[in-house]
Amino acid sequence: MIVPQTYLTALVVTILSMICWGSWANTQKLAGKWRFELYYFDYAFGVLLAATIAAFTVGSASFIGIYNFTGFEFVDDLLKTGKRQIFFGIAGGLVFNLANMLLVAAISVAGLAVAFPVGIGIALVVGVVLNYIGNPQGNPGLLFTGTALLVAAIVVDALAYKALANAKADKEPLPPSGPGNKGGTAHQYAAKRFWKGLILSIVSGLLMGLFYPLVEMGKAGDLGLGPYSIGFVFATAVFFSTFLYSIYFMNLPVEGPPVSPADYFKGTRKQHLLGVLGGIIWCIGTLANFAAASAPERVQVGPAISYALGQGATMISALWGLLVWKEFAGGGPKVNALVVTMLCLFAAGLGLVSIAPLYVAH
Repeated sequence: MIVPQTYLTALVVTILSMICWGSWANTQKLAGKWRFELYYFDYAFGVLLAATIAAFTVGSASFIGIYNFTGFEFVDDLLKTGKRQIFFGIAGGLVFNLANMLLVAAISVAGLAVAFPVGIGIALVVGVVLNYIGNPQGNPGLLFTGTALLVAAIVVDALAYKALANAKADKEPLPPSGPGNKGGTAHQYAAKRFWKGLILSIVSGLLMGLFYPLVEMGKAGDLGLGPYSIGFVFATAVFFSTFLYSIYFMNLPVEGPPVSPADYFKGTRKQHLLGVLGGIIWCIGTLANFAAASAPERVQVGPAISYALGQGATMISALWGLLVWKEFAGGGPKVNALVVTMLCLFAAGLGLVSIAPLYVAH
């Protein structure tokens, strides 16, 4: 199996993770008026496809050099592990998948620019704390100060989106009554969508912060799985649990009328391919993060730092929402100032987290 052997290599891998985690949701936006409940079937297949390919390639290779990892190949890894490690890998996949479906639902309600920063930001705090307790690596002062700045950025982002929703409510007519709107003023309608998206993002974030420690438990000990093996077990749980979770979301949707399973076959080839592509992009980022967290202890990039840097995805997604999807357009000077403040806080926080491995007391 291939994992980074130097800090620089680990940093590059976590940057890849950050870009992938912050970009996959664009495929949902590109799919147009395609319900997230249907999009998610293709997304889950993309996750499993990418994890399987990785397991039989980089997860089964023995390279000499800075990437060498003295561990088992993928098949051997699965054969020698214990039921406890498999259980934690499956549990991590189940928890993540529910959290991610809630996040995709929040994106459909509130937009990419708010759902990602709030949901993933909360996951960042929970995940960093739990991962550091389980495997303390890096300078704690720099790590937690950087995390605090990222939390501040999340709060500012939520304030910017709320101000934007109020500004748009003054300019746009109230949509006709329907499943998502039962009457009221434009401000009431905007506030309802804001709070629904915010609540979904918060619940998603709390759950999302729990999946990574579960994965680390599956990697721990003499019988622990390698990053690509745990990734395969994790992806398998994501794929099969999608069918279970989707029954609930299709019958009790967060927005709009219920969806029939038969509606899946009404999607276009482009919509299906975008869903698969979204899953592949996310899985590449996840496997990169698992690999960085598995670097030797001398590299000082443990799961807490790897996870924190990967969650710079929040800034990447905010930039997509800001620059490409124009989700903050028309907000006025107040919203613009909040957005600039948010990006500065994110940049400062990520900078501190990234140098935490370099300033460790010996």
